[in-house]
Amino acid sequence: MAITNVVDEGKIFIQALDGFVPDGVLAKVSMLRLDTMHPLISGNKWYKLKYNIVIAKSKKAPSIVTFGGAYSNHLIATAAAAKNAGIPSVGIVRGLQDEDNLNSVLCQCKEMGMELYFVSREAYSLRDQDIFLDDVDYRYPDSYIIPEGGANIAGQIGAGEIAMLIPEEYTHVLLSVGSGTTFIGLRNTLPAFQHLFGFVPMKNGSYLNKEVSTSLYPMQNKNWQLTDRFHFGGFGKTTGEIQEFMPQFESKYGFQLDRVYTAKMMLGLQEMLTEGAFPENAEILCIHTGGLTGN
Repeated sequence: MAITNVVDEGKIFIQALDGFVPDGVLAKVSMLRLDTMHPLISGNKWYKLKYNIVIAKSKKAPSIVTFGGAYSNHLIATAAAAKNAGIPSVGIVRGLQDEDNLNSVLCQCKEMGMELYFVSREAYSLRDQDIFLDDVDYRYPDSYIIPEGGANIAGQIGAGEIAMLIPEEYTHVLLSVGSGTTFIGLRNTLPAFQHLFGFVPMKNGSYLNKEVSTSLYPMQNKNWQLTDRFHFGGFGKTTGEIQEFMPQFESKYGFQLDRVYTAKMMLGLQEMLTEGAFPENAEILCIHTGGLTGN
């Protein structure tokens, strides 16, 4: 059941972001570079998938079925991980598409052997309901289903392993939050005294507070916070400020941010530092959750 050597975790490192903190603010900011370990299964994607792949293989599932939008980093990561594991994969894609004019993300999914099944946005909204899942089971009998974003217990446990890469000297750990899976896994695994701060890139993303709180171990349900303040127009939306910030950041630090998640987090962090939102001499570690294929 070999799933090793899929990604190179030895390439992960922590990079100091010298000069990121505004003048007069006493804090240090660094970045955990999870984006470096694989071009397609990068960032937190591998951690959320690894135990799902193990379970699928142990069940001898004939295929893995998962879900995502037309530019989903999760779909492309699942296609690559499933191909490596020797398991056929199916991507149920939100929004009806023209098979002859697929975008680059979906083309790569197909090249790695993923079957694409397109559904309307209305049908996709039912993906967690029995009527939808019964249809999936009819089309792909005995398949192993991975929820969108790897949002299940196996995904949380895998994401929790990122905590092993985070030294205890950091007072605050920051990450962008989509499904909440990585955030939950980290909060359940990091020492409770380390503050975990999540940037939700969706409008009205405060609904995730309940999802997170009910999924945490009682002793770990402390020192965490989510904010949806820095959504910059909503999920997948961008602004001139984002477009200007990303190349400036890359020029200064030598690596890209993704526009959907990490760029919004770093812009939000910069504003919060200016506002004095962190205690004096805070040691802040931001997590680069990958997803550069979405750029």
